[in-house]
This record gives sequence, C-alpha cells and structure tokens, in this order.
Amino acid sequence: MSAPVGVGVIGAGVISDTYLSNLTGFPDVRVLAVADLDPARAAAQAARHGVPRACGVAELLADPDIEVVVNLTIPAAHVEVGLAAIEAGKHVWLEKPLGLDRQSARALLDRAAERGLRVACAPDTVLGAGWQTARRAVDAGRIGEPRTALALFQTPGPESWHPAPEFLFQAGGGPLLDMGPYYLTGLVHLLGPIRRVTATGSRARDMRVIGSGPRAGVEFAVTVPTTVTALVEFARGGSAQVVLSFDSALPRTGFVEVAGTLGTAVLPDPNGFDGDTALHLFDGAETLAAEGHSASRGTGVLELARSIRAGDPERASGALAYHVLDAMLAMEDSIALGHSVDVTSTVEPPPALPVDWNPHASSRAGR
Repeated sequence: MSAPVGVGVIGAGVISDTYLSNLTGFPDVRVLAVADLDPARAAAQAARHGVPRACGVAELLADPDIEVVVNLTIPAAHVEVGLAAIEAGKHVWLEKPLGLDRQSARALLDRAAERGLRVACAPDTVLGAGWQTARRAVDAGRIGEPRTALALFQTPGPESWHPAPEFLFQAGGGPLLDMGPYYLTGLVHLLGPIRRVTATGSRARDMRVIGSGPRAGVEFAVTVPTTVTALVEFARGGSAQVVLSFDSALPRTGFVEVAGTLGTAVLPDPNGFDGDTALHLFDGAETLAAEGHSASRGTGVLELARSIRAGDPERASGALAYHVLDAMLAMEDSIALGHSVDVTSTVEPPPALPVDWNPHASSRAGR
C-alpha cells in the first residue's frame, strides 16, 4: 500500500463503537470523519475515538480524501446511502444485510460496477481467526467432504437490551435478516453456494416491550416472523438445517456444526471473531485453537482497503452478500408460498485468509 486508505463512517449508532475502535487502530486506514443524522451523536463518537471531524453526510461524501464509506445506517437506508456514496465516487462497506430487496441491492452492485467501484458487506466475523481456522481445517479435508450442517440461533429477542429495537422486528429485520447473514455466510464459505431453500416461519407475539434505555416500557408492533426454520440445499451437494429465533426463553446461540465423510466440526460462534473448533473424528477428537489475527468488526473494511490498493478481489464481497440476501429472501418467499424456492444467484466462496494476515501491521511500502 502506498498510503493509508481514507475512511468516512456514516451512522454513529451502537455498532459504530466497535468499528471506530478497531479502524482507528489499523495503520492501513485513516478514519477522517463521522456523520450521522444526529450531529451531537456524530460529534460524540468522533471525539471518543479521536476522529478529526464530525459532519453531515453531504460534507463527508464531498471529501476527496475519503475513499471508502462505511455505511452503518439502519437496514432500510443501506441501499440509499450506498448509492449516494457510489455517485460521490466512493467505495462502500455496508453493515448487513446488503439491502431489503433483490432489485435495489442488485442496482447498487450494478451501479458500482459501472463506475469502477467496489461494494463489500458485513458480516466480517467469518474473516476472524476462529472461523478462518475452521475454514482451513475443512478445506484441508480434516472432516472429509462436507455433507450436512446444523445452525442454531435461539434467544428471547434483542428488545431486552437494545434501546431502539423496533427495526429488528419489522421489514428488513427479524432473526432471519438480522442474524441470518452470520450463519448463512459461514455456511456458504464451507459448503458453497445455495441452490434451494424450504422454510417455515411464525411470530410468537404481535407486540413487544423495550426493556432498557430511556424508552424502556414502550410497546411496539412486531410485523415479521420471529422464528424461521429452513432446510438449505447447496449447489455442490449437501444440506443444512437452520433455526433462527427471537422466541426462545432458553438461549442457544452461536451453534454451527458441519458433518463430513470423516467426521464432524463444531465451529465457533459466527457472530464472533475468535473461538475454538472441535473436530470429532471417527478415530478420535481434537480441539483447534483459533490461529490468526485478533481484530474484530472493521476487519472487513481493512481487507477491502488492502484489496483496493493491491488490485485483488475483496473477500467480503457484495456478490457474496447479495447471494446470502437472495437466499434469505427466498426463505421469506418460501414461508409465504408454502413450498420450496430456488435461489437463482450464485457465488464462489472467497479463499481463506493467510494465517499470518495481520491487521495491526502496516502493509505499506517502506512502512
């Protein structure tokens, strides 16, 4: 890299803390500005993380030193803000999901391609040391050929801790679009693209109550399924059972196992960056400690920045995020229609990160 990549962050909400904490510590990127619809919130986050400027969205997009816009807005604004950044000549990193519908998400990717710009998207947890260690083991044939998988995410729901959880229970949210990207992205990394889904969905309660923060006690409506159960079939063969729920009083989170012809791998939480992998083989068992970098959210932004400078494909690509979105929307279609739905998009999983990939070391010439 010849110079650090200038970054601007749009959206100063809860998740921005982790992003800013990490991004301001990576020598290959420079966070130049934070923008938010609430100027006071943007100013507070900029001051907290030592970012030189808080400003409005238009000012951030006009800054010629900002090459990558990190879009941390609510899901309903992902495409709108992403397109504005593309029109301003910026590469874009989005929080998940890529969008709320296929047409607008496709339009975002197509417009970026027309302008020679890149779109990348969370989750980047799959780039963490935990999942990368598991990925390398599966790629090396430690469990043989992967055939089946089981993924479970079951909680009472985020309204007990999130101060403004309404969007998580409305279109674009629910456990499917909120948590599904972590689990499905991980499964695509291990088993390849998805070809067909069959899903059911239900909603335990039509109203929920905010449990924390200044609006605690406020009741709000639930408009999407809060439990989704799906059978996922992969283009290369094999299948997965996926359960995603905001309705369980007994939490079971972060559970993913993949069974192959030689054994079964129990993987770390796909919503985390670390964790061991347990290999249960027919001739014994083994635990693989996570090997690799220790960074968390923002890792994908850095990997995107380094890929831009090197002219390499980014791993958390918009194409991968679109395929996962397409699969999740196919699950919604399956719930509504009552039958299986084909997933028409496809993608090639990116290669694993080198074990010595280090986000905290400068990759710039001369350093």
